[in-house]
Amino acid sequence: MDVKESVQAKFGPAAANYAASAVHAGGPDLAAMLAAGEATGSDRLLDVATGTGHTALAFAPLVREVVAVDLTEAMLAAARGLAADRGAGNVRFERGDAEALSFDDSAFELVTCRYAAHHFPRPVAAIREMARVLAPGGRLLLVDVVSFADPAADTALNAIEVLRDPSHVRDHTVAQWREMLGAAGLAVEELGSFPLRLEFGWWVTRMRTPPVAVAGIRALLDAAPASVREALRLEADGTFTAPVALLRARPR
Repeated sequence: MDVKESVQAKFGPAAANYAASAVHAGGPDLAAMLAAGEATGSDRLLDVATGTGHTALAFAPLVREVVAVDLTEAMLAAARGLAADRGAGNVRFERGDAEALSFDDSAFELVTCRYAAHHFPRPVAAIREMARVLAPGGRLLLVDVVSFADPAADTALNAIEVLRDPSHVRDHTVAQWREMLGAAGLAVEELGSFPLRLEFGWWVTRMRTPPVAVAGIRALLDAAPASVREALRLEADGTFTAPVALLRARPR
């Protein structure tokens, strides 16, 4: 099973949990993202790897049209249900691959991607696609958990992420995202950093992590050196805090 098949296998059964997830439905990073978009009522917006549509629906009142794509049909079905509940008539959900977007060049004034890019097996390809469909003067907004410059903390964070969810590829550092966005011809600003406290029980339940993998995560955290425990702000029950970054990129 490749990464994209794993994404669909893992997120299909978890769609209802993500529709109800407070982390995805709101938070200071989403509020900052809405402000950073500088949206006008005439903008078209593409939300890449939309999941259950929380970001797409948050932007919908601010723009003319939202197109939201995701690989997983069950996630899209949940997103359509949320849109119907909210009466969001200007949002369209489609199945699509972040690494091969089916849209014309320069088709969108805004492109967003939130809490999804760590699943991309070829993030450079995905960034190039997002840059391709971005109109001159447009804004690309990326929010994701980011990793640490310290190698031990970086290894620990990505290891527990993979144990929890085998479709996880990598939490990149801000420097790595800056490099990828810059290589795609975009000028990059880091607009915010947000501590994301992940309550251990809900974090593993939301992804339906098997008990053997949960035990592995606990063992890894129990054995972590003090520097890693400090970086993760690790609590006694396994709850930890991950850094989240908001990046805005514009065509040069």
